[in-house]
Order: sequence, then structure tokens, then C-alpha cells
Amino acid sequence: MALKKTLTIAGSDTSGGAGIAADLKTFQEHETYGMTALTTIVTMDPETWSHGVNPIPLEVVDDQLETALSISPDAIKTGMLPSEEVIERSKKAFLDSQADHFVVDPVMVCKGDDEVLNPGLVDAMIEHLLPHATVVTPNLFEAGQLAGRKTPKTLDEAKACAEVIHSKGADHVIIKGGSEIEGDKAVDVYYDGNEYHLLSSKKIDASYNHGAGCTFAAAITANLANGQAPLEAIKNAKAFVTAAIKNGWKMNEHVGVVRHGALNTVEKIDVTDEQI
Repeated sequence: MALKKTLTIAGSDTSGGAGIAADLKTFQEHETYGMTALTTIVTMDPETWSHGVNPIPLEVVDDQLETALSISPDAIKTGMLPSEEVIERSKKAFLDSQADHFVVDPVMVCKGDDEVLNPGLVDAMIEHLLPHATVVTPNLFEAGQLAGRKTPKTLDEAKACAEVIHSKGADHVIIKGGSEIEGDKAVDVYYDGNEYHLLSSKKIDASYNHGAGCTFAAAITANLANGQAPLEAIKNAKAFVTAAIKNGWKMNEHVGVVRHGALNTVEKIDVTDEQI
């Protein structure tokens, strides 16, 4: 039986924890055929783990997209996009592909950094990506940037950001609150223009979460490609990434990574869906 085809347009994390490495591992765990268009190569200093972001030449990005689109992906996701030109190319790739779904992971910083890679990218994401997004998956910081507001700290503030982001064109918004919103649950806020849902799971006291955001968005992409409705795809992706974080492991003295196969091989995770 032919597998559904999933394409990630994203950066390469040389350490293997995030970016296209996380995406391909996740696609594999969901029984989809993963493809890549590489936008950047991210390296880490072995002594400090500071990041070096090395963009791929635009013509090479174009050649990769041409190859991938010739294989007709069923769903496409974005990750780290280093320039406005690459953001525009990603939009064009989706429109040219006739893929059914477009998942936008609005990556704005490298793990451990707190400065937007390029402030102009936020405006480009809003202009070119949000109007075509089946699902957009910002964390709290990214949600504030996309909504033009301060970083939300409460559920009400997250709901307000979700409404603004939806108004900019995204069909489904899932704001990753995770462990940063007060309470004993890891919560995410979902909005589809009509209803808000609070997706919650037990909060995990673990720091081994490198690659979690990429993994979550990739799981949504694979679930959509496999025919799940958006809210179902997001709930199942939350269970997948929660198990991956819970069973993460220390890779070196700098970082711990998620275990992508944990939901399939170690344990199942319950996700509560409450309309709010």
C-alpha cells in the first residue's frame, strides 16, 4: 500500500534533535513517506552549544522544492525559514503542489535564544503563510509576535492571540502553552474561528524537550495526511509529543532530546479536550 507523502520545508539541526531530523523521525512513526527541502544548516559550538545558522542558497532551495513537488506531497509543513524570499517560496510551493494541507510552525528563534532571527520574517509569515495555513502552531512567544501583542501569560491572553491569528487567515490555531501557563496541566489553546478548546495533559517535570515543537507540528502534518480532521490531528499530535518529552533523554551536557517513538513503543498518553 502506498504511503501518504509529507514534505517538510525546514532547517537541519546537525545534532539530530530538531528540524528536518525530528520531522522525518516523526513522519516515519506515523507511517508517512517523508521528504525534505532544506533551508538552513544549524550547527552548535561543542563548548557552549551556541548556534550557527547557515542559510542554503535560494537556488538550491528552489531545486529541492521542484524535486519534492514532482512527487506530489499530500501535506506540507514549514519550520525554520531564514529569509522573506524563502517564506514566499514556501507559499508558492504549497499553492503549486495542490497538497491538501499546509502546517505552519512559525519558528522565530533557535532553542536557547530569545531574539527573533529576523524581525522582517514575522511580517512575511503573516502576509504569505497564515492566509494559507490549515494549522499554525505558535508557542506563547510566537503567538504574541504573530498577533502583535505581548507574550501571553494566561489562558485569556492566549485566547485573544488565537483570535487575532485566526483573523489573519489561518484555519486552525493551536497555541502551545505547555508548562509555561500556571497550573498542574500542560495546556494548549485551540481555536477554529467558532470554538475554543483547551487541550491538556499531565505536566511533565523534564528538561529533555529539544525538538518538541518540530515534532508536534510534524505529527499534525502526518495525521492530516492520513485523513484525520484538524482537531483530532492536533490532539493525537499532543499525545505523541507528550510521550516523546516524558521519555526524553540527556544527549550531552548541554541538551536533552525527545524520544520520537515513545508513544508507539513505551506508553500511551491521555489528552483531555475541554471546550472553553
